[in-house]
Amino acid sequence: MPRVRPFATERRDDRSLRSATQTPRDLLILVCAASAGIHAALVPEHVREGVGAGAGFAVAAVALAALAVALTRRSSPVIVSVAAVTLAGLIVAYVLAATIGVPVLHPEPEPIDAIALVTKAIEATGLLVAARLLGRGQSISPFRLERNPT
Repeated sequence: MPRVRPFATERRDDRSLRSATQTPRDLLILVCAASAGIHAALVPEHVREGVGAGAGFAVAAVALAALAVALTRRSSPVIVSVAAVTLAGLIVAYVLAATIGVPVLHPEPEPIDAIALVTKAIEATGLLVAARLLGRGQSISPFRLERNPT
């Protein structure tokens, strides 16, 4: 009967072998967590600019934190896809906010600053990692099915 065991190790005595999807998955989790922290830290500043902008940053922080937790617990293609769409949406939203503004949330164009550019670079990295994970056409789970050797 097949049993499930962590994919990160080939043998119980060799914990140094990692799956091909484990490291990119960990990087995607780190990207979502970092972006969540940055967005959460910027909520007060954006609330002072307007309730819509503050709410947008708060929603982004909560969504990214939830994705980091979800990816840690179970990284299915659906969750990775949601992470990719979320990260892409945040990048597009920033481009709009910095060029023409975003109605209701941030109607005036926002000045470009270093923290925003660093955050967008982090999110772009996460988007590329998610695309890589999804493009493999294989299971993203850190577990694999193994036949019981007898």
